[in-house]
Amino acid sequence: MRIDILTLFPDMCESFLNESIIGRARAKGVASFFCHNIRDYTTSKQGRVDNAPFGGGTGLIMQIQPILDCHRAVCAMDEAKPHVIYMSPQGEPLTQSRVCELARLPRLEILCGHYEGVDERVLEMIVDEEISVGDFVVTGGELPALMLTDAITRVLPGTLRNEEAYSLESHYNGLLEYPQYTRPWDFEGITPPEILRSGHHANIKAWQLEQSIERTKAKRPDLWERYSIEH
Repeated sequence: MRIDILTLFPDMCESFLNESIIGRARAKGVASFFCHNIRDYTTSKQGRVDNAPFGGGTGLIMQIQPILDCHRAVCAMDEAKPHVIYMSPQGEPLTQSRVCELARLPRLEILCGHYEGVDERVLEMIVDEEISVGDFVVTGGELPALMLTDAITRVLPGTLRNEEAYSLESHYNGLLEYPQYTRPWDFEGITPPEILRSGHHANIKAWQLEQSIERTKAKRPDLWERYSIEH
């Protein structure tokens, strides 16, 4: 998979993409990441990529010209047509099922907005999908874009040791993850449930499912309602 990130802060993105699990996946060639500075494509002699909105209002809007020229240049870098995503609080909330769907595509292009957003014509002309990572606003689209990139890369074959490494995590199967423990067994008189050292794998899995269900009911009743309908 190839992921191109269009941003005003490529160094910020690169520092994340070279670290931890994502950095190792990149080094192994599981996925290719390319960060493109939108400012490199502006025709403004002053290097501007933003301007005041028509009709008035506070803040500045990212201009269409540098974004479109950056997009067109990036499209020409690979024969596969990218699926273009704009990170936006107005987009569809990101889910694990959507992450898995996007991971099956050969190429993604993620646009990071800034200031008060982008010229609406950008959305009309090149964006295939708007995605939100939550009902809140951050300074720019870089952090949401990196969250999306991280989530997608984790489920690509070869990133983790095996599918179970992510398939048991929260949200993958519609439930929150069960509680987990590690050494020491006894810490200040507090011990994990005895079943976890019983050695009876079927009983342990049954306990884990029960805990996932109870935790989802208590912490995310919205997820439990959806899970109940689907199962």
